[in-house]
Amino acid sequence: MATNVDKAMVPLDMEVMEPELEIEIENPDSVTLADGSMEITIIPDGPNIDDFDANVAEFLDEGELQTIASELVELVESDLNARKEWADTYVKGLDVLGFKYEDRTEPWDDACGVYSTVLAEAVIRFQAETMSETFPAQGPVKTKIIGEVSKEKEESANRVKADMNYQLTERMVEYRSEHERMLYSLGLAGSSFKKVYYDPILRRQVSIYISAEDVIVPYGASHIDTAERITHMMRKTKTELKKLQADGFYRDLELGEPIEYFSDIEKKKAEEGGYTLTSDDRFALYEVHTYTNIRGVDDEDDLPKPYVITIVKGTNEVLSIRRNWDPDDDRQLKRQHFVHYIYVPGFGFYGLGLIHIIGGYARAGTSIIRQLVDAGTLSNLPGGLKSRGLRIKGDDTPIAPGEFRDVDVPSGTVRDNIMTLPYKEPSQVLAGLLEKITQEGRRLGAISDMNISDMSSQAPVGTTLALLERTLKPMAAVQARVHFAMKQEFKLLKEIIKDYANEPYDYIPEGVDRRARAEDYAVVEVIPVSDPNATTMAQRVVQYQAAFQMAQQSPQIYDLPYLHKQMLEVLGIRNVDKIIPLGEEQKPRDPMSENMGALIGKPMKAFMYQDHDAHIATHQSFMQDPMIMQSIGQNPMAQQIMASLQAHIAEHLGFVYRKQLEERLGVQLPAPNEDIPEELEVEISRLVAQAGTQLQQMHQQQAAQKQAQQMAQDPVVQMQQAELQIKQAEIQRKAQKDQADIELGKKKLSIEEQKVIVEAQKEGSSMQSKAQAQEQKTQLEMLKLLSSLNKKV
Repeated sequence: MATNVDKAMVPLDMEVMEPELEIEIENPDSVTLADGSMEITIIPDGPNIDDFDANVAEFLDEGELQTIASELVELVESDLNARKEWADTYVKGLDVLGFKYEDRTEPWDDACGVYSTVLAEAVIRFQAETMSETFPAQGPVKTKIIGEVSKEKEESANRVKADMNYQLTERMVEYRSEHERMLYSLGLAGSSFKKVYYDPILRRQVSIYISAEDVIVPYGASHIDTAERITHMMRKTKTELKKLQADGFYRDLELGEPIEYFSDIEKKKAEEGGYTLTSDDRFALYEVHTYTNIRGVDDEDDLPKPYVITIVKGTNEVLSIRRNWDPDDDRQLKRQHFVHYIYVPGFGFYGLGLIHIIGGYARAGTSIIRQLVDAGTLSNLPGGLKSRGLRIKGDDTPIAPGEFRDVDVPSGTVRDNIMTLPYKEPSQVLAGLLEKITQEGRRLGAISDMNISDMSSQAPVGTTLALLERTLKPMAAVQARVHFAMKQEFKLLKEIIKDYANEPYDYIPEGVDRRARAEDYAVVEVIPVSDPNATTMAQRVVQYQAAFQMAQQSPQIYDLPYLHKQMLEVLGIRNVDKIIPLGEEQKPRDPMSENMGALIGKPMKAFMYQDHDAHIATHQSFMQDPMIMQSIGQNPMAQQIMASLQAHIAEHLGFVYRKQLEERLGVQLPAPNEDIPEELEVEISRLVAQAGTQLQQMHQQQAAQKQAQQMAQDPVVQMQQAELQIKQAEIQRKAQKDQADIELGKKKLSIEEQKVIVEAQKEGSSMQSKAQAQEQKTQLEMLKLLSSLNKKV
């Protein structure tokens, strides 16, 4: 039967004829069941080339492996040559780092060999400041919830935060030192790398520092994620290789002895560190992350796929070829294992470090320092000319302080036979130039100190903040880039932890089963604890001071306890939750405990289910108690104590009013600050408005009744009421008398009216008689007139 290796070397268009499978059973009785049938379990021989996690190199012949290795090594060597100028600049910069004293023989033996400290100071300060910002004592990780925030997600975020910090500070014991080394190299070279992967030997995730010279990319690559090829120059001891071979990660080959290989940068670092490279017995490996097609595994017409190929430098032995994409990814995108930290982006792939930025200042400062020291040496211990016959008895060693020696003078005085050369004192111009160069180097390296004496103590916080911003702006940009790179690193670590999250927590988390790890990591995002907008504690403190100044102007719109809590966290004070417990963190307490806590300034919080009337009554009795009032009156915090109690009572009153509204409505209202749909909010507002009006009227009636009852019980009011009753009785009596007088007057008026009517009637009759008589008289006269007229006619 053809083996897997044989299949791999057969052309793809050739059909492979396999013989029929024959099974021979040595002991048939051992597999025969009771009914006469047989049960046979076929155990596979082992991994094959189609297994996704298999080492493909195990199934390829040596000729194919050597072809792959030769092609890749040639490409890697070309990548190394393309960055030679960058490497040379790096080596020159290491010359002026100044961690090793130079023994000089020119212009004379033991001439000054010190270096300018501006470069070393900038690198060390950057490392220290960035380390304190990115890796505080409580851990470098915080979490952010993905999607809608809920109580369960907040609890998951807290557990992930605690677990990630536990992993980085306790389990991954090498992480802190690797991070410090990375920051030092980042400031110096401008680029540093972290490699994140699952270590099969340690059985956990690791994140190791890789120096810039050990990461090789092609010319023209601009970003680590888009580089066509990334080569990691690894160093591993024979013991480490044997462990990886025994674990099946590398091919089991006889590697022999390591071949010596050291780059110029490695040699210079060894010289600065004070050790020799001859003691390094590690193997040099090329781990190449590249896109390629493996003959016998991939189709020739397929697009190149991402692989990780490990080659021994010098022998070109291929240790492993592994697929480098997610098995569930149909697009077969490359899995990234590297994180690129950049100090200042440059023109190419590698960043610019302090070597490139202030290396020239360090070199110039070193030259001037040596000139000044050498000039001082010559001025204090000058050389010169002496007569040939002048001899000093003894030897020519320098004369010690307080020592006198015998001298043989050929003629004249000693002064006439010796002439010192006219060496000058150290130049003040050079000293001033050195100070100027050092200041410029410190300023350009973003390590210059602020001149606090030039600032007024009465200056507004905004002015101070503006000065800090201006001074720290360059370093803030660097810190922001470090923050972003750490975020990418934590994402890679999180994915590895989540992939192996079937393992329970190493400890018992609060409020959840130890096996809830995978669910927790799926709903949160892990980010660095550093703040890219405020790179130093001083800057953050000034920012919070500005916030406190604004809070003093409008305290009603600020959550002052939360503001104070954040300020204490910035200052690095531990157990802030116990120092300033926020409302949502407080637990219910009985009213007497709340009263006792109010006396010492502890915050209080009302809860919906409590007996609010009882709490209010207890607090009011406490506030009105003469003994308590006298004690509080002598307390300098009396106003704050009374204000906190009044505010707490108001909180209970709010819950009482809410309960009464619910009784009016006949339904329970949503919890305070609960998110509700817009339509429901509008409907609730209308119902609450109606119920509120009814409740107001009811409270007004109750208040009027209560006021009347209170007034009725007052003796003064009772006397006033008695007097009022007497007055009312007098008024009533007068009213009755007046009524009687009115009735009598009415009767008299009626009689008078009747008299008037009678007189009128009489007058009317008289007038009527006179009218009738006058009318008769008029008629008579008319008749007489008519009669006289007739007679004349």
